[in-house]
Amino acid sequence: MKTTFTLAGLFAVALPLTTLAHPIESPQGGLDADPAFDIVETRVIADKNNLVFSIKTAGIAGSLKPTATGNLAGSEVYAYVWPTSLDSSLVGFEKEQGILAFTVTAHPDFDDTPLFDENADGDKGNDGDLWHSHWVVLTPDEACGKGGLKVRDIAEGTTPKLPKTWPGLPILIDSPGWSPTLEGKEISVTVPFEEVGTGLGDQFDGVTSALRVNRNIHNPLLCVSAVFDIASGDLSLPGGISDGTH
Repeated sequence: MKTTFTLAGLFAVALPLTTLAHPIESPQGGLDADPAFDIVETRVIADKNNLVFSIKTAGIAGSLKPTATGNLAGSEVYAYVWPTSLDSSLVGFEKEQGILAFTVTAHPDFDDTPLFDENADGDKGNDGDLWHSHWVVLTPDEACGKGGLKVRDIAEGTTPKLPKTWPGLPILIDSPGWSPTLEGKEISVTVPFEEVGTGLGDQFDGVTSALRVNRNIHNPLLCVSAVFDIASGDLSLPGGISDGTH
């Protein structure tokens, strides 16, 4: 199911882009992905004070999750990802920190949403295996492999600006608690913003991937380890965030 691929092509794209295609339609088959991760359409729509992220797949979205190992070190994360041209400061990080991506993930070996009890069992620390949302900042790092990407680490001794719902991990990740909706072959999330029309004119792509926690649990903490499919085929971020009328 997994395909070796470099995501560093994101950083060759001059942002913001001027192409204003709206959804991205993708041929079925992708990069030989399992149908659950085989992208056929990706959208990001600005709906009043919300951005609505959606990916449609050839199979049942969210039907596959990593196998639990019982350990944080070396554990795996599956993800539906929307890389964007939005600036990292939009969600509470410092400006221009890397590629700001919205993602929906599942990982049975750890929980990174300490403010939320997704399975409603009274324990906020045991539901990482349920699909949940994050903002992450992606940057290149050769330690993740040639041309590889990681979730940007926070250097020891530094105190960068972070979102209020940062989960306490030493990486640029936010756990805002917006719940994904999984309906058959589509996964979608509505993300509220204070500013009306946030994101209009910005660009996006769609990716399904795996990430892996470093076996030494330090810099880099979380690397992109495999790519299952890419909506555009080349990470050119051709999708345009529309107002829902196009």
